[in-house]
Amino acid sequence: MSNPVSSGLSRRSFLKTGAVVAGTTLIPSIVSFRAHAKAGPGELAMVPTEPNPNGVFERLFLLKGDPLAGPIRTIVTEEGNPVPMPTLEDGERRVLRVLHFNDMHNHLTEMHGKRGDTHRFSQIVKMVKDIRGGAKEDEIVLFVSAGDDHTGSIFDELMGWAPEEFVADAGYRANSAAGVDIAVLGNHEFDRGAELLKLGIDTDADFPVLSANIHGSKHVARDEDYVAAAIAEVKGLRVGFIGLTTAVDTRVGQPDDPDLAVASPVEAARNLTPALSEVCDVIVVLSHCGYGGDQHKSGKAATSRTIGEGDFAIADAVGPLTDKPVVLIGGHSHTTLNESGINTDNVVNGVLITQANAHGKFLGDVAMSIAADQGRKGWFTSVGLHPTKKRDQRVAEDDPKFASLEQPEDYDQAFEEAHIAPMIKALDTKLAEVIGQVSDDKGLTSEETFADRYVGEVALANYMNDALVEASKAFPGGPVDLAIFNATGLSAGIAKGDLTFRGWYDVMPYADAVHVAEMTGAQLKEMLDNNAKRLLRPEEAESVDMKGFVSRGFLHFSKDLRYKIVLGSTAAEARAVDIMVQGKPLDEQVDKTFRVAFNTYIALGAFGETWNGKPIGADVPGNIASYDVRKLPFEHTGLVYRNEVISHIRKTGTVGPETGAKKDGRLTIAQ
Repeated sequence: MSNPVSSGLSRRSFLKTGAVVAGTTLIPSIVSFRAHAKAGPGELAMVPTEPNPNGVFERLFLLKGDPLAGPIRTIVTEEGNPVPMPTLEDGERRVLRVLHFNDMHNHLTEMHGKRGDTHRFSQIVKMVKDIRGGAKEDEIVLFVSAGDDHTGSIFDELMGWAPEEFVADAGYRANSAAGVDIAVLGNHEFDRGAELLKLGIDTDADFPVLSANIHGSKHVARDEDYVAAAIAEVKGLRVGFIGLTTAVDTRVGQPDDPDLAVASPVEAARNLTPALSEVCDVIVVLSHCGYGGDQHKSGKAATSRTIGEGDFAIADAVGPLTDKPVVLIGGHSHTTLNESGINTDNVVNGVLITQANAHGKFLGDVAMSIAADQGRKGWFTSVGLHPTKKRDQRVAEDDPKFASLEQPEDYDQAFEEAHIAPMIKALDTKLAEVIGQVSDDKGLTSEETFADRYVGEVALANYMNDALVEASKAFPGGPVDLAIFNATGLSAGIAKGDLTFRGWYDVMPYADAVHVAEMTGAQLKEMLDNNAKRLLRPEEAESVDMKGFVSRGFLHFSKDLRYKIVLGSTAAEARAVDIMVQGKPLDEQVDKTFRVAFNTYIALGAFGETWNGKPIGADVPGNIASYDVRKLPFEHTGLVYRNEVISHIRKTGTVGPETGAKKDGRLTIAQ
């Protein structure tokens, strides 16, 4: 048989018609058909699957296999299976719009008794429906999540803490109903353990979940519960997706899933991109790795945080590996990017990087005009963010602020009623439960808490740590001497009056368990000296957003530890002095062993807040090594920090100065 090109037929003609040469369909050389195809080293298996019926994918292919073993050189599929093949004429255009959000953290509807409920996700749903409804014939509108759909609101409680407590995975259930086409696993997806994550995926995710660099879990299995990459076809356009998860902040090393690990996202992306490029017209990298790289001002506050291999490194690696258009849709760092159009600083090696802040504050929108067979030469793009609105029903219509606030026409009321309201109803009992009273609101408000948490003593932190020490008297392993909690984990204050479960959940939204370490007095002294260097110094506080995350890992302690921080002229000179533990100078107890309760985040080394031996970040100068708490011998209690504090509140009935919610001088600051 003659060569199809020399006989006047183009390669594209054969791909479009399914022409056969020597009994084999002419397809890209990277694709191979096999009976009972299974991916081996350097291979991925292409498996057709059903897309989310509420989304827009016409055909969807999952890419299964190990992208960490080395570069992917072959994509295999079962004999007779369809494969994504080019069907557009040379130069034929499609406009691809990728609507995206990241770090929703279950902020689906933000409930507030006085301001009214802010329907964040239903606002986004309305925007997506309007844009999809108005799409032109050559326009494709995708809807994607860049990860961290869990942890941060009362909706988390629907997952429970054990499989028998599971009611729903609120984030994934809402995403499925809203028509999310695809998502990446974020680090907070694992906060309640991989077993519950698997249950959430199996029960409520009608879309594929990606991560190319997570591996080893005994509960969520690659190629079964999530995959490294995927290819979708819509209106003749082939869109490839790669999912990447941060290797800095994911909770690995948990007792119930000890082999869960996160490899280099850059390595995974480098291994996947050339192969994916062979069978796609455009690549979308869903990166839950953080904007920037190494230490970077990420957007959560005016200080730097540890990013590690973030979006800059990923884009730098991926860009030269393909001539196809590539866009990187990011998450993790809660950064607002390209709000007013493309910022050229966010284009690295030809790869556009964008992100939409967090908590549903924006819907991101990337629009790409792509011409078939022209790669990046024939594409152009625009990018922006669509803001959502806060609710405040106390503002009158004639108030100038009224137009900037959420009104009924701003959100999809039918979606809210059909999909969010039933989940809220399932939470009603827990949400409304009064767990105690707040007797004084002056030192316990959000304003006071935010003002204090990075610069010194905090009334609420004192109460929480003291409550845990008291609760520990009933711990199976025995009581603790001291308790510790990090400043960034203290997310709100409380107001005078009834204190509901929801109100306290806002204070402590993170899924932290209690871990007890044995520390000598000498180790405790070393940790306190390290903590002194993390304090936000007076000369810094004026230029920092105190409501944001100052990611230094500054710690607060229970009342049996009292000390002074002497600031010195620099952070490197700051030190802890006059340390008293249980009424005695610590210098006289250097060999004594103390039982110290940590929350999960700090016990695991605090990731980007570095209690792991790495240099203290967030703009602390001097490359100061952090104290590595991971080397301590820990007893993992399985108890939930927040639940123990709530139990204490129920017993005492009151949160206020009379029950220890006050500053008592356990920490003082001096020059």
